[in-house]
Amino acid sequence: MKLIRLLRGHIPQVIAVLALLVVQAICDSSLPRYMSDIVDTGIVGEHAGDFSYLSQTALVMFGFCLASLIASAAADFLAAQIAAKVSRDLRHDVFSKVMLFSSAQVDHFSQSSLITRCTNDIQQIQNLIVVMLRVVVFAPIMGIVALAQVISIGGGLTWIIGVALLVILGVVSLLFTLTKPRFKKMQALVDRVNLVAREMLNGIMTIRAFNRQHQELDRFDDASRDLMSTQLFVNRAMSLMMPIMMLVMNVATVAIVWFGGSEVAAGSMQVGSVMAFISYAMMIVASFLILSMVAIILPRAEVSVGRVEEVLATVPEIASPKECLSPAQTTTKGELAFEHVSFHYPAAKGNVIEDVSFSVRPGELTAIVGPTGSGKSTLLQLIPRLYDPTSGKITLDGIELDKMSLADVRSRIGYVPQQAFLFSGTIDSNVAFGSTKVSRQEVLEAINVAQAHEIVEQRKGGLDAEISQGGANVSGGQRQRLAIARALAIEPEVLVLDDSFSALDYTTDAHLRQALSRNRSKIAILVVAQRIATVMDASQIIVLDEGRVVGKGTHSELLSSCPEYLEMAKSQLSESELGLDEVK
Repeated sequence: MKLIRLLRGHIPQVIAVLALLVVQAICDSSLPRYMSDIVDTGIVGEHAGDFSYLSQTALVMFGFCLASLIASAAADFLAAQIAAKVSRDLRHDVFSKVMLFSSAQVDHFSQSSLITRCTNDIQQIQNLIVVMLRVVVFAPIMGIVALAQVISIGGGLTWIIGVALLVILGVVSLLFTLTKPRFKKMQALVDRVNLVAREMLNGIMTIRAFNRQHQELDRFDDASRDLMSTQLFVNRAMSLMMPIMMLVMNVATVAIVWFGGSEVAAGSMQVGSVMAFISYAMMIVASFLILSMVAIILPRAEVSVGRVEEVLATVPEIASPKECLSPAQTTTKGELAFEHVSFHYPAAKGNVIEDVSFSVRPGELTAIVGPTGSGKSTLLQLIPRLYDPTSGKITLDGIELDKMSLADVRSRIGYVPQQAFLFSGTIDSNVAFGSTKVSRQEVLEAINVAQAHEIVEQRKGGLDAEISQGGANVSGGQRQRLAIARALAIEPEVLVLDDSFSALDYTTDAHLRQALSRNRSKIAILVVAQRIATVMDASQIIVLDEGRVVGKGTHSELLSSCPEYLEMAKSQLSESELGLDEVK
């Protein structure tokens, strides 16, 4: 990521900053020249004792000071404004790109790292832009203008400035070489501290339940100490810079006075010229000193730029095709088909899903059951394209999912994940989350079907009742019902429920299934469930074991044809409840 690319939308403001900095540099560099004239001509020269000449010169110098102040303040204002706008746009671009990432790509970076890149790293880039516009650009301008003044003065003292600059460049190069690797390590350690803190806050109840507060605090302290030691090394190295620079400036001043005094004694220079030479020499050295201070922020900012660019350069694995297809209007809506679908995670050695084929039709409820780890949730995540299959194809209304636009696919599918998540806001905003076209009446209808009407009735404000972040102020069952209502509110063609009845009592579970049965004539429902009682009336039950389909049929058919299903059923229900007496 080049700085010029970041600033390409702010070229007029950047040009204005450069113009203001040139004005400031000219004004600042003019003051020593007038001071030299006062000393050489107003005190001991032809205008000695001429108050009017001294007053005029003083007014001119005051004018330069005022112009320098105005130019400096305006440049600071514009530089800060440009940096703030660039960081705003950069945060937008990074977050927009992250929103396009697949779940595997988010896991690759990790949530804590992505948060750090969107906040801390972009803040470092913002600081870099301010420094670049205000300091890095101003320093060479000031140095060039001051150097031009030194050349115009003449004399044999220019070599002193050259030696001072070589020393400064050597110190800066050494410090930059020492600290750059540590700055890179520092950002990784910031990620680690954020990760540990996030885990501790998310798992605070588990930590307390197992009395692990001290151990987790030690783990956080270890991560914090690693960060502290790296920061101390960098700060100690950088703290040497200012004393060394001040030593160089003071030695240069003494050298100019020493050798300049000899020039004055020989009559080749005047006192005022030596004073001006000292001022210009300090300006030139200070310019490089200012540039050297950038070494404090530049290494860390460079690392941050690389980390942000890594996110922006990542191509989303799951995206809409260039030419999107859409089902014909005459096509039956809600027909979903898996055709020899296999899938494995990027870091996995084997397939999680292996050669799965089945179809789902509107008005039917298809259930997926199986032991833990059999791939049920992974299978459902392929439907809204949270992942793409590694082989085989999934079609919706006759069109392969990867040939449709993501927006089209996801607008046709109502997905309720295993962990129901609510956003801070109101009940209404959460249920209507999936579409801006959902009316309050449609929200109420979805809530009634999802058996969540009691949540609205019991809370002050009804639909406008407040929901806290993550749905922390509602129970697990209430979160699940509101999440189901959110999926129903968009009127999907396919409703995908990933173990979304697990936190419901049996009565609410039964009422919800009955309501879905009454309202499912136009949609296909695909359910992952652990309770056999929940899926007994399903039109089709798919039994998964280690990612493979080991059984397919109705409840009664599977009892006689699928040992795995029979074993699961017997572990939950009695033979009479399962109807095994009739089967026998």
